[in-house]
Amino acid sequence: MSALAAPAPAAPATPAGKPLPPVSLKAPIAYAAVAAVALLLFGILPAAGRRTSFSVSTASDFFQIEQFSVPSKTTAIVLCLIALALSAWSFRAARTRRTVGIWLPALYAVALILALLVWAVAGKAQPLPLTSLLQGSLFLAIPLVFGALAGVLSERSGIINIAIEGQLLAGAFLAAVVATLTSSAYVGLIAAPVAGALVSALLVAFAIKYVVDQIIVGVVLNVLVVGITSYLFSTVLKENAATLNTPERLPTIDIPVLSQIPVLGPVLFRQTVLVYIMYVVVIVLQVMVFRSRWGLRMRAVGEHPKAADTVGIKVNRTRVWNTLLGGAVAGLGGAFFTVANGLAFGKEMTGGKGYIALAAMILGRWSPKGALAAALLFGFADNLQVVLGIIGTPIPSQIMLMTPYVVTIFAVAGLVGRVRAPAAEGIAYVK
Repeated sequence: MSALAAPAPAAPATPAGKPLPPVSLKAPIAYAAVAAVALLLFGILPAAGRRTSFSVSTASDFFQIEQFSVPSKTTAIVLCLIALALSAWSFRAARTRRTVGIWLPALYAVALILALLVWAVAGKAQPLPLTSLLQGSLFLAIPLVFGALAGVLSERSGIINIAIEGQLLAGAFLAAVVATLTSSAYVGLIAAPVAGALVSALLVAFAIKYVVDQIIVGVVLNVLVVGITSYLFSTVLKENAATLNTPERLPTIDIPVLSQIPVLGPVLFRQTVLVYIMYVVVIVLQVMVFRSRWGLRMRAVGEHPKAADTVGIKVNRTRVWNTLLGGAVAGLGGAFFTVANGLAFGKEMTGGKGYIALAAMILGRWSPKGALAAALLFGFADNLQVVLGIIGTPIPSQIMLMTPYVVTIFAVAGLVGRVRAPAAEGIAYVK
């Protein structure tokens, strides 16, 4: 009787005959839960005032945009409802196994951030300066972008780079000293990548030649750089601050015409040379990693080193050069803390930005443009807590400082999509 029973229906399959992956509703549920909480906090509960004011224009814009205000509660409710609608769209797409582009989480984040701003600044006499908020966010994201790019370069080739914090700190130290000795912030900017590359040289020496656990090596290097720079600061720089630790500041460069475009001009084209270098590095690496032979070989080494070796690719040599390049990029980001701000070097002045850069790399799915987007989000959260603190809002600054880490937890948990590291990451290759 059992032999004549009808066979169980086969699992749905793709045109190639492979079974479809199971439907995952984690992301839609997370989207809906966060949007519902936002609707409760920003829309239903009473706000501090009836209207929220914003300012946009700067003095040098082509034309001035008048300060404007919006009804606080109504605007917040509409924005939260948009976020809920996007959550429903995400749920429908997940049920039908339809791929959702990056536009949905981006639009979702913008809607909730605007709802937060409308609620936080409601009833304040001082308007929220949107252009200054965005301009400062981009500036504060500089070390995160360079640090995340350093992680992309090394980890795409198979080397876990926990030492980004040390590379940033070493770059900040050498940039300050060289800029002071030469009285030129630009020379200090050139010296910063050298310090980052030196830290990476130690990383690859232990990770590749001596096959030491890469995570342990990275943590030890961070502690080593903190110890060395703190010792030199206390014994040398502090005693000779005028001659060794008074760096010049990189000047702000206005791009003619472009810098006078309202909103976009001050944000994108009224920055220091370090920001313009960041634009170039992100674009070049995005093309090179995914559209060049060099990038193909690097990704092959990070995914399947044995297969790469069989076709003639020097696995360990590729890892060495990519990790050194990543260290140089991170060192360049370290110059942000000293010459980009015109600040003297201080103990542990990077403040854990290297670890946040690692979070940006993970959230950006090991791609340059993704790392840039994630770093901008973290930079925005960092600057927002400063601006809201000046204006005076009911949001504790500690909540805003938690944002990068909470977003990272969501990313690792798969709530913003699948996140998969290179397959051979952290695995030493020995022939």
